[in-house]
Amino acid sequence: MKYQIEKKIRRIPKHAIILLASLIIVAVAIIFFAGKIYYQDLKPVSTTQTAKQIVVKQGYSVKMIGDLLFRDHLIRSTWAFNIYVHTLNNASLQAGTYVFSPSQSVQSIVTALVNGKIATKLVTILPGVRLEQIKNTLINDGYSVSDVNTALNPSLYSSLPILAFKPQSVNTLAGLLWPDSFLKDSNTSASTIIRESLIEMGQHITPSLQVLFAKEGLSVYQAIILASIVNQEVSNASDRAQVAQVFLSRLSLNMPLGSDVTAIYGALHNNVPASLNYNSPYNTLIHTGLPPTPIATISSSALQAVANPAKTNWLYFVTGDNGVTYFSNTLVQQQQNTALYCHQLCK
Repeated sequence: MKYQIEKKIRRIPKHAIILLASLIIVAVAIIFFAGKIYYQDLKPVSTTQTAKQIVVKQGYSVKMIGDLLFRDHLIRSTWAFNIYVHTLNNASLQAGTYVFSPSQSVQSIVTALVNGKIATKLVTILPGVRLEQIKNTLINDGYSVSDVNTALNPSLYSSLPILAFKPQSVNTLAGLLWPDSFLKDSNTSASTIIRESLIEMGQHITPSLQVLFAKEGLSVYQAIILASIVNQEVSNASDRAQVAQVFLSRLSLNMPLGSDVTAIYGALHNNVPASLNYNSPYNTLIHTGLPPTPIATISSSALQAVANPAKTNWLYFVTGDNGVTYFSNTLVQQQQNTALYCHQLCK
């Protein structure tokens, strides 16, 4: 029996044994070099720290995500990326917006994708900005024009407390958005940001403030209108209570508010170059009473100034070129202060 086996082994041609050995050596070499390439391709593309934002949408496969990362020069190889992901048992890459740099390894990138470490950014609504400017901010932050227009439709938020103060005849959110920074990721809609801002605004209109507004003869919406003007007229928060007093005194005397910023807003709102002479319902140099809507977002200090105006009796004020606001009781004094202190700003 032993003789027969040895005889069969002797029958295998020598060249076949050499070929088999060669194939094994080649296979081992291929595996070695493939492994070397694989581990090399897991390394960062470069040392560049420049961050790039990518959006992984729901339903993207591992291959699709790898292709996306490769196109943005964030990984060396989709092949290595795919293999690495599949070596992680039951690893699931999460949808979302991410920020990666070429200096990150595949392991680092995949860890972020598995853990859903999505990137967020801040969308900021500033005090003293018009609704048109807020619209542009949202568009610049990646929202489409149609999405923004839809998000700024007041009817979407009719259940929010702040909307109860808006007259039914008014169809705008101007002045009702609270200035703040809001977190945004790939799943955050424009309407979500607007809703959060409106909710904050409602939280700032406290019952105690409403009582103080009523003492000044103002509805909540009228108080917001006046606060938007006060906020625009003077940047120094310490002057705002006196400016609020001036406007409230003028309202009680049926005098025009005489606010330049309302006149300018009326022109810009109608796509006309800024002008004090443009005749619109917002021009309080011409018309008595308050404008029909707020002219901009407000600030806490402006809101407090309207609720707690100074105990003074001024009827006029002018802010000089030096940033100081000068108050007076008569038109003559106002003209003197303007001549003395306001040359550039009052041109």
